[in-house]
Order: sequence, then C-alpha cells, then structure tokens
Amino acid sequence: MSTSTSSAIAQAETALTAPEILLELVDEQGRTIGTAEKLSAHLAPGQLHRAFSVFLFDTGGRMLLQQRALGKYHSPGVWSNTCCGHPYPGEAPFAAAARRTAEELGPAPVRLQAAGTVTYHHPDEATGLVEKEYNHLFVGIAEAEQDPDPDEVAAVRLVTPAELAELRGAKPFSVWFGTVLDAALPAVRELLPDAGW
Repeated sequence: MSTSTSSAIAQAETALTAPEILLELVDEQGRTIGTAEKLSAHLAPGQLHRAFSVFLFDTGGRMLLQQRALGKYHSPGVWSNTCCGHPYPGEAPFAAAARRTAEELGPAPVRLQAAGTVTYHHPDEATGLVEKEYNHLFVGIAEAEQDPDPDEVAAVRLVTPAELAELRGAKPFSVWFGTVLDAALPAVRELLPDAGW
C-alpha cells in the first residue's frame, strides 16, 4: 500500500467517528441493495453506491466551481463541480443535493432540477481510493453570494466555458469531473441556452 493511500485511509478513519457514515449501495439500475461504511465503499475495487453532483450557475451563465478543502481525505485541494456527495440511506437524491449544497456553500440554490444519472468507475491515483458511483445529476441557479464552509471548501470560482477550459489545463480537477460534466451538459444547455455551454 502506498504512503499516500495509507495517509488517506488514516485521515478517513480519524474523520469517520461514530455514528458511522453509511452510503447506499445500488445495482447497475440504481436499485438499492444495501449499505456500506463510506471509506470501505471507496477502497479498491470499490462498491457501486449512490451519489449526486450539482452544477450551479449565476444568472450570467457562469459555472460555480469549488476547490475542495485541503483537509479532506478524498481528493483534497482539487477543483470540482459546485457540490457533490452521497445521500444518506433512504434520503432522496434531490433532498441530499439541496441539503449538502447549503451545508458546503451557505445559501441553498435558488433553482435546482434533475439532470439525469451517470455511472462510472474512476480510480484516484493520488489517494488510491475509487469512485464507483451511480450519480444523480442536478443543475440550477446559485444565490448571488456564497459563504463556504472552510472545512469543506478551500475556494469558489465562477467561470465561463473558456475560463473552465483554461483552468482545467492548469489545475488538477477531481477524477469524476469530466464524466459528470459531460453527462450534465444537455440539461445545462436547456437551462442556459445562451451561455455557450
């Protein structure tokens, strides 16, 4: 086991104090088949579990990105979509997405709508963890200002499509970002037809 993997696991075990954080395991059709503790679901080879990803935009059509806090055990310091996470077992993905966005960024989205699902299996070489998720996608409009929780979010940034391309060329992004962005783009284009996405 690599040093980075051992460190990530040690940080995760410290963070996951009682009660355990449980994720909802699903089959390939997204049907619930059980639960697993969060860290164990992300250890190789990974267990398929329910997740969500949120893409919020300002009224001018710029995408709200977040840089994950440096203290997070999974993908620390990388840039990613507005918010992502896991519903509690039995929690509706929409409710989880709205709840977690408010917890991480302060205000809840002004508008939020479902944008489909995508399934993927992405190992993260930096941590040795695995993202094997049945991901519910949401797009919407953000409040004018955010108040990020520093334990979750290191920075936020609003970007145009051209600025996003430039940032992706210069900075590390989460391993899932490209997959969830591609899957969400049709809904983004319906929501913001003139924004150039």
